[in-house]
Amino acid sequence: MTTASRYVEFALREARGVSPTYERLSLAISADEKILALLETVPDPKRQPNLLLGVVRLLGGPVDDPAAFHDFTVANWSAVEAELRTRATQTNEVGRCALLLPVLAGLPQPLALLEVGAAAGLGLYPDRYTYRYGEHELGSGGPVLDCALTGTTPPARLPEVVWRAGLDLNPLQVTAPADVAWLEALIWPEHHHRRDRLRAAAAVAAADPPTLIRGDLADDLLGLAAQAPAGATLVVFHTSVLYQVPAARRAAFLDLVRDLPGHWISVEAPDVVTHAGLPPAPDDALHNVLALDGRPLAWTRGHGQAMTWFA
Repeated sequence: MTTASRYVEFALREARGVSPTYERLSLAISADEKILALLETVPDPKRQPNLLLGVVRLLGGPVDDPAAFHDFTVANWSAVEAELRTRATQTNEVGRCALLLPVLAGLPQPLALLEVGAAAGLGLYPDRYTYRYGEHELGSGGPVLDCALTGTTPPARLPEVVWRAGLDLNPLQVTAPADVAWLEALIWPEHHHRRDRLRAAAAVAAADPPTLIRGDLADDLLGLAAQAPAGATLVVFHTSVLYQVPAARRAAFLDLVRDLPGHWISVEAPDVVTHAGLPPAPDDALHNVLALDGRPLAWTRGHGQAMTWFA
């Protein structure tokens, strides 16, 4: 896939109907020969739309006008390039906990949670958030996470979590203003509700910080998993992370996680973690697949806003 086509796909399959600002801007970038040429100077994984748009916003650049975005990015390319090379997309979207909850609630309790690609660890508190699946509400603290759930009944309980830990190449701290600024820059411009719930989730995490380990998902997974307490069900999970991992490292991780005791939950694009015999997706938008121990269960939207359970 070319860089230009990547921005077209992002505009039409991810931003359309979700962020008019990013849809318009990504289509403009796909036809902007100067910016495309600049992007070709950084490694392929660093050219992704979410990363470029987040970096420009972090640096104070405009995203609401393609011409102004072009001028800022070209004039400040040295700073943009430096951030692209050192940062990764760490969209610590707590809304994805609404996708995990139906699975977590059905596992043997209590749980020991280990998140791969944890960023600031906000996904490690599914027991402390409030959920709305249509008219069904569950929980009483933290941010409210709305999810349109079809094909199954909403969960009836929150999980009992007795241990939580995260693994990340560059873990973030919710008590560090610079780290929170990066998390906020990754939230799409119109999504004020996501920014509000990020701040509410950050308050939950700051009150009881998780264990966050700087490490590689394959090299350091077994050592961290071994720290989970006896008597708790180990659950290793990851959401929209593996697309950033080179294919060989991804394969090594998948081989490891399949053989761990406990359970493994993945929420990844169907071309990243593959499954045979998937039913058609609900529509042409980009969907991920929720899977438990390698068994696909549902189509999910990227920010946890909707989930369609398989028959």
